[in-house]
Amino acid sequence: MSEGVFSRGILKDNPIFRQGLGLCPVLAVTVAAEYALGMGLATTVVLLGANIVVSLIKDFIPAKVRIPCYIVVIATFVTLVDMFLAAYLPDMHDALGIFIPLIVVNCLILGRAESFASKNSTPKAIIDAFGMGLGFTLGLVMLGLFREILGAGEVFGYPIMHEIFGAFGAQYQSMQVFVSPAGAFFGLGILIAAMNIIYKRLEV
Repeated sequence: MSEGVFSRGILKDNPIFRQGLGLCPVLAVTVAAEYALGMGLATTVVLLGANIVVSLIKDFIPAKVRIPCYIVVIATFVTLVDMFLAAYLPDMHDALGIFIPLIVVNCLILGRAESFASKNSTPKAIIDAFGMGLGFTLGLVMLGLFREILGAGEVFGYPIMHEIFGAFGAQYQSMQVFVSPAGAFFGLGILIAAMNIIYKRLEV
């Protein structure tokens, strides 16, 4: 049961490739894999904290005010993550910019609080948060790597394509379109198509 809850967020109900949730940061911060990883981890921390608190207080919140209460819980963890990044990872904080505060309105987090954490025990809510967070982070990093390799010839800032082509006496010609916003849409479309083929083969 727990294994299914965890793996569902990575494959069957992947937030990006299957549910299309949280696509604003997916398209905006994936110009480099490093930023994609940072956003994925920040979102996972908020998702984990929100799921734990919501699962603990679900029996004490009146149904009519549950959504505002969930938003207050989510905003608290977003503020903590924002302050942590500003204090200890200022470059990452500046790169992610407004998309860190906007985690508050990420429909993935509010959706998991409403549909799962408010109906299940705390251990299951933790497993769900890790699965969904990992699935979201993997999707972000995959798109970040795709755009960074094709758009800049780099992997996490390391010029790997330039070195590979240079070893054969050639020069890597990067495709700048993948660094642009339009390239984010192209890249996401290509990855969703590829993942659909994989899902079909895995029958998930």
